[in-house]
Amino acid sequence: MKYDLIIIGMGISGVSAAIYAQNSGLNVLVLESGIPGGLLNKINKINNYPGHAEITGPDLSFQLFESVNKLKIPYKKAKVSEIKIEKKQKKVITDIGNFECHFIIIATGRKARKLGLEHEENLLGKGLSTCALCDGNLYKGKDIAVVGGGNSALEEALYLSNIVNKVYLIHRRDAFRAEEALIKEVREKENIELLTNRQVTELIVKEEKLDKIILDNKKELEISALFTYVGFEPNIEFVKNLDITNEEGYILVDKNYETKIKGIYAAGDCIKKEVYQLITAASDGVSAAIHIIKDIENKKIH
Repeated sequence: MKYDLIIIGMGISGVSAAIYAQNSGLNVLVLESGIPGGLLNKINKINNYPGHAEITGPDLSFQLFESVNKLKIPYKKAKVSEIKIEKKQKKVITDIGNFECHFIIIATGRKARKLGLEHEENLLGKGLSTCALCDGNLYKGKDIAVVGGGNSALEEALYLSNIVNKVYLIHRRDAFRAEEALIKEVREKENIELLTNRQVTELIVKEEKLDKIILDNKKELEISALFTYVGFEPNIEFVKNLDITNEEGYILVDKNYETKIKGIYAAGDCIKKEVYQLITAASDGVSAAIHIIKDIENKKIH
């Protein structure tokens, strides 16, 4: 079956694009390899998205998924491995089959960046985590550490401080990059100890679980878990053959959110831009869809 538009990713950008495409009568398909909502599912508290004074990431993800179901937008759980260009058609190669279309919107967002330390991959779920909301309750009453200096790191340190015994907040610089209100709240929390100008250099394993960490000043911290928030990287391994990214791996788009390949668009946190926020990701998706809708109308492809 051929589609007018295939959207890869069911986060806020992909769903926003899908809503506009569906409402415009396009034959659209959404592909998602993981949980709808993506990184939203790992966010404890959102208080900067219009219409919600405060909402959890999983709750917002559920609302996005409800919108997809209510509008009867077709979607499939599929992992994309490659995009092939065949004349005027695009072919999306996935683990459940291949799909052809005229237009594509890549909206796969970002994923957590790793520390780059030995044992890191093997320790995921065994004392190493990138999601306080997912794993925090596993360490109730324990001592844990959080690595990072941005909003995410401080927000999750605060969340964890209400569950665990003690939080070591480790940041490689002397000043945090987070909002001042968050920094103030963290500094006032009695069971959060700030360790600035410090980096984790080694993960010590015992009985296949994280036992302790070693910092660059040789200090050892005996902890039950390490939560890492050291930034993000685009989640777009399947576009490497297309040569549409910059040196950092982000997709380059024009003002219409189209890549240098005609008919392939990208939106949300996987593209190179200045502001990475939920509201801008939604806007990106809408803008990309609208430009595709106009293109289809002008060329009478649909």
